[in-house]
Amino acid sequence: MDLKDKKIVLGVTGGIAAYKAPGICSLLRKAGAKVKVVMTQAATEFISPLTFRTMTDNLVYTEMFNDHPVVAEVDHIELAKWADIIVIAPASGNTIAKIAYGIADNLLTSMMLAYRCPVIIVPAMNTYMLNNPATRQNLQTLRDRGMIVLGTHIDLLACNDVGDGKMLEPYEIVDEIDTALRVKDLAGKKFLISAGPTIEAIDPVRYLTNHSSGKMGYELAREAYKRGAEVTLVSGPTALQPPKVSKLINIKSTQDLFDAVNENFDQTDVLIMAAAPADFKPKDKSSQKIKKEEKDEMTLNLAPNPDVLKTMGQKKKGQVLVGFAAESENELVYGQKKIQKKNLDMIVINNITAKDAGFKTDTNKVFIVDRDLKVEDLKLMTKTDLANVILDRTLEKLK
Repeated sequence: MDLKDKKIVLGVTGGIAAYKAPGICSLLRKAGAKVKVVMTQAATEFISPLTFRTMTDNLVYTEMFNDHPVVAEVDHIELAKWADIIVIAPASGNTIAKIAYGIADNLLTSMMLAYRCPVIIVPAMNTYMLNNPATRQNLQTLRDRGMIVLGTHIDLLACNDVGDGKMLEPYEIVDEIDTALRVKDLAGKKFLISAGPTIEAIDPVRYLTNHSSGKMGYELAREAYKRGAEVTLVSGPTALQPPKVSKLINIKSTQDLFDAVNENFDQTDVLIMAAAPADFKPKDKSSQKIKKEEKDEMTLNLAPNPDVLKTMGQKKKGQVLVGFAAESENELVYGQKKIQKKNLDMIVINNITAKDAGFKTDTNKVFIVDRDLKVEDLKLMTKTDLANVILDRTLEKLK
């Protein structure tokens, strides 16, 4: 997340979802952002301005004509000038309608006539209000003006109706803020990224797999999307919440992975193979569960799986190919052999036995080697930071 010193105006309108707004403030402050809160009068009926003043360490703006003892300023203009982004969460149907029609009858809606930065609208309301043709038209009007209008969740609502209209969670909103403020240096580029393990069935119950968690591939997909790329993520089975991407393809076996990558490869600019595919599969898969009592021992005969990256290296026509090598010894030697054998532009090599690196960790320590065998030895860092380093090096290859 790249929100350090970003200036964010959070608009809070009247609705039960206002109780989530302090959570947004908390996450933004933890990310290093500066936050100022503007509340409508209706919002103050649901939550106290003192809550936001405590959480943001800033004045909270509630009245059109505030009498600040420190400075004399026109708040709705100065706030609009100050903000790097304006986020209205929750955005009630009433406030959405006012913004769509240019009505400026309170501080928040007046500020929205003076904004000059990105705007995120986070609706929250009853299902029937949300789906009313007037609200739908108003939301489309805001989209047409270039504002980012987020979706809502389907759930049991405060009014006891079940349906669409529940506001997104604070972490989802902060993620969208981070995306909106990112430099879109990968815009116009198509990335195909694989992540996670593959599984190879032995019988309907058992399978072969590995320790890959998918964290590295998911961070690459998340960060590439935030930087403006069109991202297709091909994911093996993981316990992770998938990141927001352009297209998600769920697979199980290495053959599934091969088929998905092969189908999308010709239309991509960059292939990053962060998945850990099984190299072998059972030669004869049993259609029924193998019973333990029938065998004193069991021998598995294995057959090779297709080599996804090597095949793409043979058929590439201008695409940038990035591979990964997870080794337990002599990692540079084995990794450098792979870059040549598979016709890669770059390979990311790590020793999975190293402390705080490899599978299932949130950090990694790697070597990045290009096709000229130039070695870059990177320090231990989070997988999010590493994802951006890899994307930076990939961008250099694209240029």
